[in-house]
Amino acid sequence: MGCENQNPKLGVGFTPNFSFQPLLERVWGAGNGSSVGMRDVGPHVPYFVPDGLWPGDPIPLPSWLCEEGLNDVQEMIKTEKPHPERRLRGVLEELSSGCLRFLTLADNDQHHSSRTRLDRERLKSCMRELENMAQQATALRSQVKRNTMKDKLKLVQNFLQKLRFLADEPQHTIPDVFIWMMSNNKRIAYARIPSKDILYSIVDEEMGKDCAKVKTVFLKLPGKRGFGPAGWTVQAKMEIYLWLGLNKQRKDYLSGLPCGFEEKKVPRGQNLPSFPPISLLYTKKQVFQLRAHMYQARSLFAADSSGLSDPFARVFFISQSQCTEVLNETLCPTWDQLLVFDNVELYGEAHEMRDDPPIIVIEIYDQDTVGKADFMGRTFAKPVVKMSDEQYCPPRFPPQLEYYQIYRGNATAGDLLAAFELLQIGPGGKSDLPPIDGPTDMDRGPILPVPLGIRPVLSRYRVEILFWGLRDLKRVNLAQVDRPRVDIECAGKGVQSALIQNYKKNPNFSTLVKWFEVDLPENELLHPPLNIRVVDCRAFGRYTLVGSHTVSSLRKFIYRPPDKKAQHWNMAGSRLNYRRAHRSRPTGEIVVNMEPEVPIKKMDTMVKLEANSDAVVKVDVEEKEKKKKKKKGGGGGGGGEEAEEEEPDESMLDWWSKYFASIETMKEVGEEQEGTQSDAKLGDSPPKGSKAQVKNKDKDKSKAPKDDKKKKQQPVPELPEKKNKQKIDELKVFNKELEAEFDNFEDWLHTFNLLRGKIGDNDDNATEEERIVGRFKGSMCVYKVPLPDDITKEAGYDPTFGMFQGIPSNDPINVLVRVYIVRATDLHPADINGKADPYIAIKLGKTDIKDKENYISKQLNPVFGKSFDIEATFPMESMLTVAVYDWDLVGTDDLIGETKIDLENRFYSKHRATCGVSQTYSIHGYNTWRDPMKPSQILSKLCKEGKVDGPHFGPGGRVKVANRVFTGPTEIEDENGQKKPTDEHLALAVLRHWEDIPRAGCRLVPEHVETRPLLNPDKPGIEQGRLEMWVDMFPMDMPAPGPAIDISPRKPKKYELRVIVWNTDEVILEDDDYFTGEKSSDIFVRGWLKGQQEDKQDTDVHYHSLTGEGNFNWRYIFPFDYLMAEEKIVISKKESMFSWDETEYKIPARLTLQVWDADHFSADDFLGAIELDLNRFPRGAKTSKQCSLEMVTNEAELPMISIFKQKRVKGWWPFVARDENDELEITGKVEAELHLLTAEEAEKSPAGLARNEPDPLEKPNRPDTSFIWFLNPLKSIKYLICTRYKWLIIKIVLALLLLIMVALFLYSMPGYMVKKLLGA
Repeated sequence: MGCENQNPKLGVGFTPNFSFQPLLERVWGAGNGSSVGMRDVGPHVPYFVPDGLWPGDPIPLPSWLCEEGLNDVQEMIKTEKPHPERRLRGVLEELSSGCLRFLTLADNDQHHSSRTRLDRERLKSCMRELENMAQQATALRSQVKRNTMKDKLKLVQNFLQKLRFLADEPQHTIPDVFIWMMSNNKRIAYARIPSKDILYSIVDEEMGKDCAKVKTVFLKLPGKRGFGPAGWTVQAKMEIYLWLGLNKQRKDYLSGLPCGFEEKKVPRGQNLPSFPPISLLYTKKQVFQLRAHMYQARSLFAADSSGLSDPFARVFFISQSQCTEVLNETLCPTWDQLLVFDNVELYGEAHEMRDDPPIIVIEIYDQDTVGKADFMGRTFAKPVVKMSDEQYCPPRFPPQLEYYQIYRGNATAGDLLAAFELLQIGPGGKSDLPPIDGPTDMDRGPILPVPLGIRPVLSRYRVEILFWGLRDLKRVNLAQVDRPRVDIECAGKGVQSALIQNYKKNPNFSTLVKWFEVDLPENELLHPPLNIRVVDCRAFGRYTLVGSHTVSSLRKFIYRPPDKKAQHWNMAGSRLNYRRAHRSRPTGEIVVNMEPEVPIKKMDTMVKLEANSDAVVKVDVEEKEKKKKKKKGGGGGGGGEEAEEEEPDESMLDWWSKYFASIETMKEVGEEQEGTQSDAKLGDSPPKGSKAQVKNKDKDKSKAPKDDKKKKQQPVPELPEKKNKQKIDELKVFNKELEAEFDNFEDWLHTFNLLRGKIGDNDDNATEEERIVGRFKGSMCVYKVPLPDDITKEAGYDPTFGMFQGIPSNDPINVLVRVYIVRATDLHPADINGKADPYIAIKLGKTDIKDKENYISKQLNPVFGKSFDIEATFPMESMLTVAVYDWDLVGTDDLIGETKIDLENRFYSKHRATCGVSQTYSIHGYNTWRDPMKPSQILSKLCKEGKVDGPHFGPGGRVKVANRVFTGPTEIEDENGQKKPTDEHLALAVLRHWEDIPRAGCRLVPEHVETRPLLNPDKPGIEQGRLEMWVDMFPMDMPAPGPAIDISPRKPKKYELRVIVWNTDEVILEDDDYFTGEKSSDIFVRGWLKGQQEDKQDTDVHYHSLTGEGNFNWRYIFPFDYLMAEEKIVISKKESMFSWDETEYKIPARLTLQVWDADHFSADDFLGAIELDLNRFPRGAKTSKQCSLEMVTNEAELPMISIFKQKRVKGWWPFVARDENDELEITGKVEAELHLLTAEEAEKSPAGLARNEPDPLEKPNRPDTSFIWFLNPLKSIKYLICTRYKWLIIKIVLALLLLIMVALFLYSMPGYMVKKLLGA
């Protein structure tokens, strides 16, 4: 392989045919355009290719088309080009049409004789999958919008993964092509090329992606040495042309080769065919110069134990290679170097070189002082080609710097910013080439910098750094970090922080803001990364690297001075998300009318317009619909009266009422949002808050009841629920971490993870989490200098703080932290019984609380309802850890999962995450204001800090802040119901819309419950459950807050359910009498509450019921504990005799009644049953005849009642069972009375079981037919005759009479006829 030959020949492989010949592969050599002749791959390889398809012909799938399109989309997103969603829609259209083309091709080829059963079944599977994929792609195409780009891109990537899986051949019938590099008969490197990639077909979709193309192939080490980091280095690079096809298609095998060659064929007579040629002689040679403009790389692989690298780049093109200089200790090197490759000879036609130039390979290495350089990653590029007859001018030249993704194995390992141009050397030689202009770097010697036309245009920027503090620094070389310092570097310039004299005592910096000026590119995409390095200053002037962080993009830290016109527009305009908004007045004021929510007329119904809007329209319920509700309610307990009962009693409400109401609202909002997304007509609606919209919605909502009745989506009985729901104040339940909702509270203080150590390639090496050695807290601001005068001359501008005006002091501060733990859900089982015994553990600084005594037995969804008060000092104690442990009787307790909260960022955030802002202001009851500062005090403080004009409270319930005027209620009720004047409601209205205040406004954290995932360090990345909680923080130098809110779990209330079974009717008859054969049943009724099957109760037996009627007058009594909020019965019992303590179960409140046929000598026969959900069951029928199967099968259209609201219900309900066809049928009816009492009421008015004292029931008046037949034979016979055989006897009598008449007629007929004949 290493031989040099100036004769530009290429060895060509034979096409498979029917003869036995040495298989010869054409290989492009490693020399300057040289060739290596024919080389035997094997001794004698037999071929046999049938004249048709191969048995396992690979199925062509449009995966590579989809892959190219997705790469385009990702590149557009990365470079922020406009309209990437259009390209994604195009990709989906290509995917859909590609799938349909495949289906057409596969359908024609489905029953080919050469296909095996595996091929046919696999083809069917692929056709099903691709047909489904085509439909999904078509549907997805219409859903791709700018705001849904990321989600839809993930779905399309899933399509690509599925296509790759389907395209993989399970049974390879065509062997892959192996290329070996030999040295002294020893195999030293190889490349394996899948045969499906080089398979030829006349159909484009079926052709392999590398067929008939000159490809660059990299040879790697054979065996185990070729896997892992050691095998990623390239042993050799080859340019090779491969073609695999049918013998009848051999004429096309040279179609993809570069033009300009002559074929050299073997003369006949050597038993070799004249076709194909054994070599090619290229007569046309082009000479080029390659210029590689290597500017910089970013986010490279950390190859040294310090967490940094000493990178240099090696560029390969054809047979030449050059290296950049080595830059020490950086992951973001800026080489700014031009590499020139002279006299590069390429063979082929000039136009082919221009359209498809050879690829350039760039490899990044880490230079080590001892040993060879470590491979860090590789990328590929194609140069921009300029032919000698073309002008070196825009738009193609000079080339623009582009980003190239660097790969290390299959993982990404950074980006390279470079440009490559391939310039043809014409007849005039190099003098015709464009000159290399640019600065000459005298310090770097012969190294050429990137020319001016290609290097980015630079501007002067100032980089201000906010040094706040360092957190959680780990040991370095077994020594603790004591005197750390932060070094900032960007584009060769930098600044150092003040030295922290004692890290343990105070980890914050004494000097907060420092700055430096640097020249940065005008194009923000080309900005170099900013490097943060933390060093520890040790004895004798030594500096040890603690860790480093690379800010790869400065875009979010760039400050752009506001455009005055745009600012004026923002000041005058408004996002009207309020109840009602009037148009701007001539003075520029915007009036926001905040209507009170509490006083609501009972006859009005509140209808929310949108999920994200507070707009309310009052709709009067029409008389007709009221009547309908009453009808549906079914009399006394109907809809109207129930609505009155549902009104919440203020004294009965607690924090859990608010919590459960909030969860209901969250579910409704989610459903409304889903419905909104599916509604196509929303695009025609007027802008939010406009008068037209409010009017239109008013009209729409006035028609809503009729429309809803038709659609049956929002039935009328739901409306009173919404009305009553408004009376319970709500909080915000976040289904995620609070940090995810408020951008990690990094509005001005950012957290940067410090990394040290090598990046792991395999699972056993260091992950990024393990490489974190601490955190740097601070921020940065990048802006062009000089700043506009109006900013620097603003009132109160302090030049020492630069752009970080108004930041608080970072001196230590004492804080009271109040942690509320509501509940955990979906915990990972920790015991062998599939359950856990969880309890809470909290750690903050030196405070460690373990609530081990209050563990909850055998629960995966425990309700904790706990609050903990902890005193802490920020910044030393700012990381709160809340863990859930599993209690064990023997041994140590197991960690289920934990969550960590950075309290410091929350405390200092402008979103004010110290204590959430409530929905309403109240001074008593379940919704008491819990912040020590009143809303008016908070508002005044925010206005002062943000330099906002206000608040100005005026008459008539008005407050003005900046150019906004808010109106609202001005009175508040105390505990005695007396009204007092107050401005707190007005101030709270402003706080709830603080994000709309110009300049200083931002969204304030509402009163909330956040849901945090629980993670276990031993099981990284796998969620172990979720924890609902929230945290309040109060500075100790402020007024003390009130007592913590009581969120202890509600205790279940004791109830007693009395069920009286009066009668049954139409019960099916199961038994046959031995003597008379009559049908009868010995009926009894069994009942129990769900979860209390062991306490089931039976009535006495109504023997020998001949009609299915049974009389009982029998009372069941079921005592139970009930949670009204969750609508669940609570049962506590031991799982087994070996259980240590009782387990609590929450099950739905359901009453089961069954009817049975009693048997003396065999098992009782089950006849039918009914199960009543005590919270929602159909009202009983008034008579047995009105009782029907619809009461069970058609519950949706029947009025439903709740025993907890009705208290007493009597009626008929059907017993049902499934017949032979598995269909429900009525097997009887029961008349029952349900009476619900609280434990206190039951104690005052006791009742006995069955018919016993106290309050005994009368004995049933059972009919005489219930006695045994031989004791009352006459009555039994009377019953048999009168009931069972009555019609039979009547029919027999009628038949006898008819027979007698016929007999008499026949008897008298002859005599009568004789008399007539004789005339007698």
